[in-house]
Amino acid sequence: MTFELRRRLAEEKGFSLMPRAMASSSSSWELPLVAVCQVTSTPDKQQNFKTCAELVREAARLGACLAFLPEAFDFIARDPAETLRLSEPLGGNLLGEYTQLARECGLWLSLGGFHERGQDWEQTQKIYNCHVLLNSKGSVVATYRKTHLCDVEIPGQGPMRESNSTMPGPSLESPVDTPAGKIGLAVCYDMRFPELSLALAQAGAEILTYPSAFGSVTGPAHWEVLLRARAIETQCYVVAAAQCGRHHEKRASYGHSMVVDPWGTVVARCSEGPGLCLARINLSYLRQLRQHLPVFQHRRPDLYGNLSHPVS
Repeated sequence: MTFELRRRLAEEKGFSLMPRAMASSSSSWELPLVAVCQVTSTPDKQQNFKTCAELVREAARLGACLAFLPEAFDFIARDPAETLRLSEPLGGNLLGEYTQLARECGLWLSLGGFHERGQDWEQTQKIYNCHVLLNSKGSVVATYRKTHLCDVEIPGQGPMRESNSTMPGPSLESPVDTPAGKIGLAVCYDMRFPELSLALAQAGAEILTYPSAFGSVTGPAHWEVLLRARAIETQCYVVAAAQCGRHHEKRASYGHSMVVDPWGTVVARCSEGPGLCLARINLSYLRQLRQHLPVFQHRRPDLYGNLSHPVS
């Protein structure tokens, strides 16, 4: 199915992607619309920007208030040396282009994993995997540096040593108020650590974001299961923009970008290949669910301690 046909089908459905049983009395047209972008990044930064900008402009044209881009939206390099060479500081040219794009389109951008040369670049010669949130004026309102680095060896998928080029972030970021709801920032491998999502939910998050680049083995086995689990246990929306397809001869990604509601239902999903999907965020439904199923009130830290600590 082509992207244009997917878009037209979504328009015909009025973007009402919530299951009927989940719908509240609010008209779907009154609910904030978010766009989840799926791309195939390469080492070509300008071509990647052109692809992402196309999707962001389409999201704005369709009425989204916030567009989510995946981890490594800026580029996916062939090796650690190329990663370091292509990286930039937050004040560099590439983020400047996204700042202008957010302003031009008048929507918020979740930039899901920017290869950031931090203030300690000269000392460490390593970067951060930085999730950047821009508002509709192009201002940086939050940055979260990925705290769990993916150093794994999965048979059939090849070894991943993120720490060869990347430093772990030192802290979590407090959830941020946006036109779609209060967003908690995370990146990819973070989704395997429920303590992080619980901490963000306890700090007030209504939407959790997991921009990602999952592999071809872990993707089919774990991707949807983990995202739905994080949504159910925190009673949050989960938005997961993903890389897809073959980036170069050494790497490919699983794709299947999606939005999961607080009940654990997948309410929007990208098809194969680059494109976007859209979903309405119904915070009235979220609050209703939390009232009917008050799991956070039923926790027993006297038995098993605090599995997470509120974000400061």
